[in-house]
Amino acid sequence: MYLKTFFCIVSMFFLSTFPACTQMIDKLSVHAWEMLSDLNAALLRQIQTDKQSGDYGAVGCPHCRLYHTRAAEAVYPFAFEFQHTGNKVYLRAAIDVGNWLIKQQQDSGAWPETPEEWTGTTTDQALMMALAYPILRPHLTKRESDKWLRAIEKAGDYLERVMSPQFASINYCATTTTTLLFVDRLISKESYRVKARELAHRVIAKMDPDYFLTGEGGRVFGVKYGVDLGYNMEMSLWGLTLYALLANDKEVYECVEKSLEKHLPFVYPDGSLDASWGIRSNKWTCFGSGTSDGSILLFSLFMDKNDQYRRAAIKNIQYLRTCMRDGIVGFGPLYFDIFESPPCIYPTFAKAKNIAMAIAFMRADEGISAPLPSEQKGIRYFPTLNVVTLRTAEWCSTISAYTYKDPAGEKSKYMHRPTGGSICNLWLKDHGYFQASSQTIYKRWEPMSFPEMPDTKPLTPRIEFTNPSGYFTNLYEFDAHLTYSDVSGIYTVNCFGELKNSKQQEGGIAYRISYEFTDSALCKEIELFYHDANDRVRIVEPIIYYPGMSFIQTDERTVSIRARNKQIEIHVVSGKVELELGKDASEYRFPYPALQAYPVGLNIRNDTSDIRQTVRLIIKIL
Repeated sequence: MYLKTFFCIVSMFFLSTFPACTQMIDKLSVHAWEMLSDLNAALLRQIQTDKQSGDYGAVGCPHCRLYHTRAAEAVYPFAFEFQHTGNKVYLRAAIDVGNWLIKQQQDSGAWPETPEEWTGTTTDQALMMALAYPILRPHLTKRESDKWLRAIEKAGDYLERVMSPQFASINYCATTTTTLLFVDRLISKESYRVKARELAHRVIAKMDPDYFLTGEGGRVFGVKYGVDLGYNMEMSLWGLTLYALLANDKEVYECVEKSLEKHLPFVYPDGSLDASWGIRSNKWTCFGSGTSDGSILLFSLFMDKNDQYRRAAIKNIQYLRTCMRDGIVGFGPLYFDIFESPPCIYPTFAKAKNIAMAIAFMRADEGISAPLPSEQKGIRYFPTLNVVTLRTAEWCSTISAYTYKDPAGEKSKYMHRPTGGSICNLWLKDHGYFQASSQTIYKRWEPMSFPEMPDTKPLTPRIEFTNPSGYFTNLYEFDAHLTYSDVSGIYTVNCFGELKNSKQQEGGIAYRISYEFTDSALCKEIELFYHDANDRVRIVEPIIYYPGMSFIQTDERTVSIRARNKQIEIHVVSGKVELELGKDASEYRFPYPALQAYPVGLNIRNDTSDIRQTVRLIIKIL
């Protein structure tokens, strides 16, 4: 007895002294269920309960003050919670919202995405109805059951008829592969299976040589191009995976597996999803994208292959929680600091359905906690994207010179994303986002999804100047040349290009940016080439502002930044510059991602005789 106690004490000592000898075990379902319950409870509070209302049972949006038809996708997370808890409140809510959705269906079988007219989202609604129906069938009346099946079949027929890359962005095609197979389980039709396979193979054909899926941007000869990491991970790849598992399609499964491996480095150490550089980054929220479902299901489907995916899913759930209040999901970590009004309900129901599916279809729920690529030191270059990610002891960063161009030019919502060698994401250990990015100009490209916000300035670090011809910046350089190197753990990224306007016109000044990352510092060297103009150039370094941070200029070349867990110094090492703190600071806030920043400006003094000029600054962790 005493010997056994002695060995127990000794074992406890060694386990606590040498934690590296043990491996922590993670279980996704624990985190997922807690989150799903919170999201469902919040959605339940938005339901129209007046039986005299024509919208009885619908999920209301307090921000838009209407009933989005897509919000009825809560039918499945409600049904799923009832199935596993027996709580009949969710049974009633699921049936009522499903009945309401059926009334919104058009004769064609489509559901318009109210308040707009887009019908591609029919695939999302049909999938949720098809998954919810088997759970709810014993509790539906005969009349209700018949209506549900007719509505699901009409939606399936519509998708079979219209869905293609010519009709929709690629994520809709990918989701439809799964939707048709689940509809087929209820209403068996060979045509559904044929269409699903046709779409799946059409989608994987649009993967580039590094398995990044193209097809989210503008059209060229009727076909869409361009990569968006957010929609790839939060819509397309999980749709293809579920299809592949249901159809036993090994070719599609293997393509997705290779693609996910390439996407994983963009999951940051805190679980945030870095969709900052993608062509649909105008909806980037830090936890994902504003109107897409989520990446948790995708990770859950590959947990049996790689324990890193379980960790990614759990960390993403934990990060999502930092963007919520009372179960409602905002558009980013500071939404509730920036806005007084509640956010649109979209991220809340979208994440609820994704997490419900993750619990339902997950593989290998329990396993070791394996570190993510972003938690390990290293630098990676993605040649088909012209994007670099890196991690040092303290920093994690993404630098983008992604070259995609929409033929529509400045009229395109895809052509105001950060590029040109900009740091579009910079994360600091034990702090969070130190710098981030946004649209270069804010426009409400989709009025339903983009809240009103006048007088905003971009969050992205940048080089810029303005003259009578307009505004010019590296952020509009879509042809930049980017290189990188790793010398003894010091990571260097170089980028060369022209300062351009939104029409892709050069302004007469070229630039070179060089970033040098060490464990505790980031050195930026910016060289300007006045080849055909000599305008005054400004370097802007917006620093993400969390409540309680302070910015003090300690001398003419140094700024001291105090945060809760860090003290950082920005020091101008060389160059003819004047520091300017806080100019137009109130305008440095964006809805996507919901972040605000405090600007540190470097106004460059130049003479008319200057041909080249170099500015060097260092951001150091003290």
